[in-house]
Amino acid sequence: MSRRPGDWLRAVMAAAALLALACGGCEARARPPIAGAAIADRIVIEKAAHRMSLFAGERKLATYRISLGRGGLAPKVREGDRRTPEGDYRITDRNARSAYHLSLRIGYPTPAQVARARAAGVDPGGDIMIHGLPNGRGEIAALYRGHDWTDGCIAVSDAEMDEVWRLTRDGAAVRILP
Repeated sequence: MSRRPGDWLRAVMAAAALLALACGGCEARARPPIAGAAIADRIVIEKAAHRMSLFAGERKLATYRISLGRGGLAPKVREGDRRTPEGDYRITDRNARSAYHLSLRIGYPTPAQVARARAAGVDPGGDIMIHGLPNGRGEIAALYRGHDWTDGCIAVSDAEMDEVWRLTRDGAAVRILP
């Protein structure tokens, strides 16, 4: 049997497509927080330490090593600067069908941040999330760890994002520190 150049690549891509179809939107089946379990009502993100901690009241539930925006550690000023914002926010939404493995939307920008951006003649940006890796990249999580690669979001591994998703309640307070 003769093989043409590229046959193996087409076979691999076909297998990946079948796997995706078999999954049938696996991320869409992610569950919301478990009733009665210790649920985080507060998230603290320390940008310089690349650390995110979940709290239920004063009790620390978990701590994660995070990746941030690749625009550096300065606070977000405008759309496209690839920086992670700083300030006090809330979890305003959750998306099980995100382009990244699950996502929790952070309520950025605040009205004050919008006003500052408008005064500077720029768009403050938006769509700041806590999320996992790009869909289909979970198996290479080690390549992402320790690198700031997002456009301003906070990222953890897919397994960690599963846990953050389950432990965090809608409306949880989020404090992003320098």
